[in-house]
Amino acid sequence: QVQLVESGGGLVQAGGSLRLSCAASGRTFTSYAMGWFRQAPGKEREFVAAINWSYGHTSHLDSVKGRFTISRDNAKNTVYLQMSSLKPEDTAVYYCAAGSAVRRLVPNRASEYDYWGQGTQVTVSS
Repeated sequence: QVQLVESGGGLVQAGGSLRLSCAASGRTFTSYAMGWFRQAPGKEREFVAAINWSYGHTSHLDSVKGRFTISRDNAKNTVYLQMSSLKPEDTAVYYCAAGSAVRRLVPNRASEYDYWGQGTQVTVSS
C-alpha cells in the first residue's frame, strides 16, 4: 500500500523559508514522478512542482521559479520542496503526490497523479 507522508509545514513570516518533506513507501517509484500541489481556501488545487524519480527532470510553477526548488533523495525515498522568499499568497495546504511518468516525465496535472498524501499547512504572515 502506497503511503505518502508530508511534514515541515508551519507558520512563517513573509520572506522566510520552509522545507517540506514527503516520505514515500509501499512500492518502487522508479517509473514515477513526484509532485507538490497546493490548495488555498476557496481555490482549486494548483500544481507547484514535480520531479521525475529516475531522471531528476523537474518542473516548477512559473510564480515559484527562483523561490521554490523540488529535489529527491532516492536512498531515503523522500522528496523535498525547499521554499524561500515566501509570500502571503503561498499560504495553502501543500500535498505530495505520486504518479506514473510513463507518458510524461514530469506531469503537472492533478489527474495524472494516483497517490496523495494528507497535506501539510503552510501559512505565510505579512
